[in-house]
Amino acid sequence: MTNRERAMNILHYKPVDRLPAVHFGYWQELLDEWADQKKISKDIAQNAKSPSNEEARELNKILGWDFSWANTIGGALKLFPGFEKKVLEVFPDGTQRIQESNGIIQRIKPGISSIPSEDDYLLKDREAFETLYRPKMQFTPERIDYDLFKSFNETRPDDIPIGLRIGSIIGDIRSMASVVGMSYLMYDEDEALFADIVDTYAEMQYKCVEEMLKTGAKFDYAHFWEDICFKNGPLVSPDIFDDLCAKHYKKRCDLCHKYGIDIISLDCDGVVEQLLPTWFENGVNTMFPIEVGVWGDQFEAARKKFGKGMLGVGGMDKKVFLEDKSAVDGEIERMKRLAALGGFIPCPDHRMMPGTKFELVQYYTEEIKKIKI
Repeated sequence: MTNRERAMNILHYKPVDRLPAVHFGYWQELLDEWADQKKISKDIAQNAKSPSNEEARELNKILGWDFSWANTIGGALKLFPGFEKKVLEVFPDGTQRIQESNGIIQRIKPGISSIPSEDDYLLKDREAFETLYRPKMQFTPERIDYDLFKSFNETRPDDIPIGLRIGSIIGDIRSMASVVGMSYLMYDEDEALFADIVDTYAEMQYKCVEEMLKTGAKFDYAHFWEDICFKNGPLVSPDIFDDLCAKHYKKRCDLCHKYGIDIISLDCDGVVEQLLPTWFENGVNTMFPIEVGVWGDQFEAARKKFGKGMLGVGGMDKKVFLEDKSAVDGEIERMKRLAALGGFIPCPDHRMMPGTKFELVQYYTEEIKKIKI
């Protein structure tokens, strides 16, 4: 079987010969570590973060991965054009105060690829939305590479699943305004304004997805990005989330169904339990990356609540790669048990972090491919 067949069969409860070894990429610091340890070349370390180029494919072979779940394509679904990215201030320790392309202002220490510190933001009120943001949230044909999509069916690799990126209902807005700014907009500024922002952004993305699908390009799954939770739950009230976002999930998922896409996954980190009903009841059926964090497994509870219609990709606690074979064996046994439920593909629960042991990853991929379900 091809890896594409394996993945799609698992998510449709059809027979497979074995589990595929699936990952979601690496922190750049980890690739640099491995290069310093002479495990991989400098060239691979510098270029393998992209999921589909030659260096990434070579690293897959070395480590034993079958493919990355990050093999997706899409259009320009964010602000278009974005704001000018510029350095506003440099501090004595090298930290830079930077205005990003989405209008957020962050403090970033060069050479450190962690979550930046949010310092300020432009999206503060109705005037900022109307003058700075609404014009950048409109559909234009320049957002879509029509030639790419029209030739996609003839040029795509057939041996791996490839997804269509279909955007974000509220996660991107959280990135533009920061958690603090989003909270002010929702609660203290103007509820109608925040709803207008969500609707305007969602309608633009819907039109983009519609235009991509109208080209005739065929995809194995559709994929939302929505990071809107943290270790204690959602960053927004579930009731407000449902009120503002449910209709847009349904509309976009219905569009995907119209074009034959029945696997719709959504990337949200953190504890997602309280938002799952909104997603699941409006067309999203695949949890990803199902972070384990300090709170434990989330997939089995979701499966018990929503039934076999709730699918999953992820859920493998990548922290065991920092430990030893015994820890990896324990996680493999847990993955075997979850995979036996059907509709679940084990995958490290986000990008592998610095300190990940090269040989343990190789051991994991070898063992996971021995599992038959």
